[in-house]
Amino acid sequence: MDEPKTDGDALPAAPAKEPANPELASVKRLLALLDKTAKSSRTYGSTNPVAQKFFQQLFEGLTAHLATYSKLAFLVQRSELYFNGEAVYQSDQESSNESVAFKLYSDGIRELTFLEGLPAEDLSYLLDSLWGSLDPNEDDDDIVTRLWSKNLSTITMVTAEEIAKSSTGEDVFALPTTGAMEAQESSLRDLLDREQAKARKEKTLGADESSPLGEKPAGGGAGRFKSGQVGYEISEEELASLIKEIEAESKRDNTIYLLDMLTAILASEKSPAILSKLFDLWGIVLDSLTAQGKWTVLDSVLGLLHVTAEIRPDLGDDHKKQLTALLDNLARPERMKMIETYLNKTPSVPTEGLSTVLLSLTPAAVPILCTLLANLETPAHQAIIAETLEILAKDQPDPLLRGLSDRRPRYVKNLLSILLKWNNPRFVDAIEKLVRYPDVQVRKEVVRAIGVYRPNGNGLKLVAFVNDAEESVRLTALKLLMSGQYTVPYSAWSPLVSADTFIARPHSEKRAVLFAMRATSGDEVIPFFENLFTEWSWSNRKKKEELATLAAEALGKLPTPAALTALELGLKKGGAAVRQACASAIALAQRQQQLKQVAS
Repeated sequence: MDEPKTDGDALPAAPAKEPANPELASVKRLLALLDKTAKSSRTYGSTNPVAQKFFQQLFEGLTAHLATYSKLAFLVQRSELYFNGEAVYQSDQESSNESVAFKLYSDGIRELTFLEGLPAEDLSYLLDSLWGSLDPNEDDDDIVTRLWSKNLSTITMVTAEEIAKSSTGEDVFALPTTGAMEAQESSLRDLLDREQAKARKEKTLGADESSPLGEKPAGGGAGRFKSGQVGYEISEEELASLIKEIEAESKRDNTIYLLDMLTAILASEKSPAILSKLFDLWGIVLDSLTAQGKWTVLDSVLGLLHVTAEIRPDLGDDHKKQLTALLDNLARPERMKMIETYLNKTPSVPTEGLSTVLLSLTPAAVPILCTLLANLETPAHQAIIAETLEILAKDQPDPLLRGLSDRRPRYVKNLLSILLKWNNPRFVDAIEKLVRYPDVQVRKEVVRAIGVYRPNGNGLKLVAFVNDAEESVRLTALKLLMSGQYTVPYSAWSPLVSADTFIARPHSEKRAVLFAMRATSGDEVIPFFENLFTEWSWSNRKKKEELATLAAEALGKLPTPAALTALELGLKKGGAAVRQACASAIALAQRQQQLKQVAS
């Protein structure tokens, strides 16, 4: 087939895009609102503010739709609602037996129609009838009976019983999903009325042709309805769907199923005694979920309890106290011990939702969270608790500061990490007390913390680490002291450099010490350096010359007039190695001065 072309043999013309059907879109929006309204009304009660908000949105949307299109009619099947042959509502598989479609279908409604002028009272009555919330003492739960008794003028329906009684054997009313409502006059009600009129006409003709006693001929149209019995036919597709629903129901998590039941009771129960028992039961639920490590479900339950007062503003003072106690007791020691036991027993268990649960605690839980952090064995689990403490303990850090004296290194390191993130200088005094802590990594973290909290000023606390047994700790402290941001009197360095053991330290460490002395004590160290230049000794001669050359290098880095004088002294009276080092230092000092002059 030739493709259609535009004028002038241009490219083929694109097929026209079908315009969106505004009526269909409006119907889908309304049915989505109907579903939300029904669910909220069923769960919280029709007087709940949330349910009333959804109802008002539904009523306003439905009123606007009817003002435009005069009526809204849709066919009802087990789990779908159809409009003009298209499915406009479909229930979820897991909740199909609670959907609007299933409720209407199971009560025998096969078509429901809303007419223009629908008042809010009629719509409210329909929803209350749908979920049997009109009168708790009334035994009749049949929606059809309720609606017929009210005789609503703006809501009409077609029932399965009407269809069965009017059946012609041609399967005209087998709930078609396509083609049955493509025009206004082709709704199920129109077809039913037409079929009933046809049946009445056949009955009249049959009576005219019958005997004087009015007997109808055998095989007449009305003879098909002799039994008067009404039932439901289930197709293979419907049977398969039922089987799937049963299977899905059997596989449903029992915990979620029970929680849904408890939630429904919490939202609707009026008896004070039952509510008291229910709140006690929620405490058992919290314990059970905690012990099983079901953090996501536990988070959902806590979220529900947090909004219970809003959902149930009618709760009495005693019940409000019970609710408050439930939330406040979440961090009681027994429950935290459950978390500890579960996490240590299953180190690779997923922890999704645990952080949210812990963040729902109040700052009063900080001490017990510190205990939990100290007892957990897996770094990933420790990190979750540490992140929680970083938020909850910021305004009351005393439990963390007391924990610094704990003998468990990993716990103390976690506490130091939290304190460093807060960057509050008032914590430095407590941190400096760990200068003799047994663990090397903790001492390195302490040095790092001092550098963060005291980036300049008095460096005496750092000098204490220069005598640490671990070389890496000593070098970490010296690196900070060499920065030139700290001051230390020479008297603090003298015991270190005068000791006989100092000369045996590694070359890199001795260099760092002399540079740190020069950076922190200034010209106060020059007499000691001059003594290194001029000292003559037969013992450890090479080691002492090594110190003298390092001293010359340190003076050349910071060339004050006094430093240059000391270097000239070494150039005159030192040994060969010392003279060479002093000459190199003087040359370096001169280059630095030239660079400064050029820059200025």
